[in-house]
Amino acid sequence: MKENTTKTSLRTASLIAGFSLLVMVIAAPFVELYAYPKLIVPGNATETINNIAVNKGLYIYVLFGYLLTFIADVIVAWALYILLKPVNEYLSLLTAIFRWIYTVIALLALLNLVTVYRIVNTSDYLNVFQPGQLNAEIMLLLKSFKSSWYFGLIFFSIHLVLLGYLVMRSGYIPFILGIVLIITGFGYLLTNVRPYLFPTINVDFAKYTFYGELIFMLWLLIKGWRIKEMN
Repeated sequence: MKENTTKTSLRTASLIAGFSLLVMVIAAPFVELYAYPKLIVPGNATETINNIAVNKGLYIYVLFGYLLTFIADVIVAWALYILLKPVNEYLSLLTAIFRWIYTVIALLALLNLVTVYRIVNTSDYLNVFQPGQLNAEIMLLLKSFKSSWYFGLIFFSIHLVLLGYLVMRSGYIPFILGIVLIITGFGYLLTNVRPYLFPTINVDFAKYTFYGELIFMLWLLIKGWRIKEMN
């Protein structure tokens, strides 16, 4: 009976992780690649503020799209901890913690976007700030959101490297997936430490390695329910 429970737990964890990643794959690209760029005009605070004021519904979608993505991160971290707990319980927990740290940083960064919404849509703020001050404050908050979020991705990259190692050691998940996840993790790591260590190098390594989690998600959804019970 105990073995059957373990078997069910691993399968369930695999599917929960897979579906949570799928939610992220659907929500995040639309927000990050379409909705956010449609509203935010780099270097043009006046047009940015006008876009947000005119397109309140789209901006709210951006807020909740990011929020949904970060909540899904919490669920993914927990599900992967359960899935890889048989490999090494403590390392699996540490792996989850790194993703949770990233998520906390991302959620705190998101508060900058919440503040932007309140400033643009509350007359009290408009009365306090002069136009020039308002523009500067809005752009500072928007930049703080991105810079804080990207800093948090350093912890996310460590999570992926540890996750890849656990996958390689598991024996019930393909070894190659572990290698792909590690490559993805190092891609994120190099991209997000570059501004601090190599500011003159303008290369987005993650652009070429991000596919690791997508491949892993597909395996979790297609093959995860076939994971055999542990001895």
